[in-house]
Amino acid sequence: MSSLYLLALDASSSACSAALLRQQSGQRECLARFEMTPRAHTRRLMPMVDDILAEANISTQQLDAVAFGRGPGSFTGLRIAAGAAQGLAFGLDRPLLGISTLEALALQAHRRYHFRHVVTALDARMGEIYAATWHCLNDTLSLQSDEVVVAPANFHLPAEQETDWVGVGSGFTLWDDFALSLQTNMSQHLTDLEPRAEEMAWLAARDLEAGLGKVAHEVQPVYLRNDVAWKKPA
Repeated sequence: MSSLYLLALDASSSACSAALLRQQSGQRECLARFEMTPRAHTRRLMPMVDDILAEANISTQQLDAVAFGRGPGSFTGLRIAAGAAQGLAFGLDRPLLGISTLEALALQAHRRYHFRHVVTALDARMGEIYAATWHCLNDTLSLQSDEVVVAPANFHLPAEQETDWVGVGSGFTLWDDFALSLQTNMSQHLTDLEPRAEEMAWLAARDLEAGLGKVAHEVQPVYLRNDVAWKKPA
């Protein structure tokens, strides 16, 4: 693919972000915006998109594909990003790609800190986490355990592997609730990383090249938890 403009959106956490990956003459770069905006995703997401497109000096009609953080994550945030991305992809008749927030988080940890064995965990509220494990090498990620929603005490590392794991994500604010066996096999954990559209754009470009782009209505958020509405116990 000689040229490519791919827009990625994310509102799956307390952060809101957008990114434009552009490829020209075999060279790729990513323009990105990222803000911590709890409860302001609806107001901030599309202005971020407008800002990035203006910086790149292109219109939405020049986009080749659209991607979004498909989850797991905040139910409301996932719907906001999915709705915006589906609307753009449908209106432009472009392929849409849903990118795992946990995979994007693992790629960020790998690129920023060169971690190779990563546990990604996001706070799922209600005393649970969204989590998965990854092996990372040269920007290539290999999923080692399925994405799950689970109580921290019931989350376990892959049994057949003994290695030095690093934990990243808001789920590790619940560190004291994790099993001792996991804590002893984890050299460190970072709670301040949030999923970002920047990594989602790179992952989406990979998936687009693999022919995984779909029509807009076929790509839906992944909640993991079936109970999208929760009532506080009396």
